[in-house]
Amino acid sequence: MKFAAAILLLILGAVAATSSSFVLEATNSTEFCTSCHSMQWVQKEWMESAHYSNVSGVRAGCSDCHVPHSLGPKMYAKLRAAKDVWHEILGTIDSEEKFEAYRWTMANMVWARMEATGSRECESCHTIAAMDLKEQDRSARKKHKKAETRGKTCIDCHKGVAHKMPKKPDSAEDVALN
Repeated sequence: MKFAAAILLLILGAVAATSSSFVLEATNSTEFCTSCHSMQWVQKEWMESAHYSNVSGVRAGCSDCHVPHSLGPKMYAKLRAAKDVWHEILGTIDSEEKFEAYRWTMANMVWARMEATGSRECESCHTIAAMDLKEQDRSARKKHKKAETRGKTCIDCHKGVAHKMPKKPDSAEDVALN
């Protein structure tokens, strides 16, 4: 009886682990992000960026930039993303106009997270050490060398690289998503 219970628990554990892995991967897809959130217009911006189409043919999707690869930070990011779903349901960001009204606030939250993690998600694809600086134009080469010596990370200079830069609000009353 104990043996049968142990086998059953093992099978249930394997099913739970497989299901969890499947759900995590499915919710990491760009298709999921752009169909479940008010991100259709943001998807168009991304499709016009170098993260979508470039000489090397490498494409970075939503999760490549917005979801950490390690399990703990990934789970935290998934919990944090529930806030976006909640604001979609509440109608706070369910239209392009409403989304634009909050874009500055949302972008700054993403940039602050990226700054706090040293551009961790960027560095899963980009590292200064792996760059062929002599193939870059003089300005980029100089800035990347300085960035490396000064401890700067990608987001310090590359805000708005995959999405349009948000317009800074005119008033001091910045809208916050709580």
